[in-house]
Amino acid sequence: MAFIKVQKTRAYFKRFQVKFKRRREGKTDYRARNRLINQDKNKYNTPKYRFVVRFTNKDIIAQIVSASIAGDMILASAYARELPQFGLEVGLTNYAAAYCTGLLLARRVLKKLEMDEEYQGNPEASGEDYSVEPAESRRPFRALLDVGLVRTTTGNRVFGALKGALDGGLDIPHGEKRFAGFSKDSKQLDADVHRKYIYGGHVATYMKTLIEDEPEKYQSHFSEYIKRGLEADNLEDTYKKVHAAIRADPSPKKAKKQPPKQHKRYNLKKLTYEERKAKLIERLNALNSAAGNDDDEDEDDDE
Repeated sequence: MAFIKVQKTRAYFKRFQVKFKRRREGKTDYRARNRLINQDKNKYNTPKYRFVVRFTNKDIIAQIVSASIAGDMILASAYARELPQFGLEVGLTNYAAAYCTGLLLARRVLKKLEMDEEYQGNPEASGEDYSVEPAESRRPFRALLDVGLVRTTTGNRVFGALKGALDGGLDIPHGEKRFAGFSKDSKQLDADVHRKYIYGGHVATYMKTLIEDEPEKYQSHFSEYIKRGLEADNLEDTYKKVHAAIRADPSPKKAKKQPPKQHKRYNLKKLTYEERKAKLIERLNALNSAAGNDDDEDEDDDE
């Protein structure tokens, strides 16, 4: 078969339609987004909420979002960088921190909607799958999991945040196949393994391994843990205290800002009308006296 050169003429480029900007940038999966935000027409303007989870290098972002023509509207949000206020100062991007962030968002949005007393969720993070049951008065708050572009592998941290939101009292459609501890062979979730991840057990195991095999690396790798007195034995108790603190008061804390410093000002101070008038008179008197002195000197020279 002969090689035929593809001719892209002027007509081709005139009719070429570019993809959406966020698709060109590789930021949004519009096939998934379309299915997440499409609402039944008989529900009119009822918002369809998404439980959005995103990970950065140093933070975890969890938000309850609904789509509108004007753009996405944020109902509530929680960040892993808030966890130091609840007692967790290190390890803010692991599976256990993702669970805490999801739990914080769930309790926060329910408190905002005054549903926190009615839907307590699952206070004991046992690792078993949990789904909230509808109460007599109001139905549970429902949202759909939005994972973005992340690969939904078994044990991904996204599902740690999902588990935290479920235990917090949100109604999110899900299965247990992607939680940490699910076995592909037995097709069952090992609740003990999942509980281990929720309470940072995998981190504690690695800490013990490093202490035995590479003590020097342990000192450098877990230096922030050591500085705060966190060890493999007390890690689980720390996470339990964090969960209790989140449930006690999930409301966002306002950051304390330092008062602005008093800077030196070098611009001239404005004078009042009376001050300007007095200054002008003073200058005129000085000019007149100087002119009078010059006249006296000229008369002396003539003599």
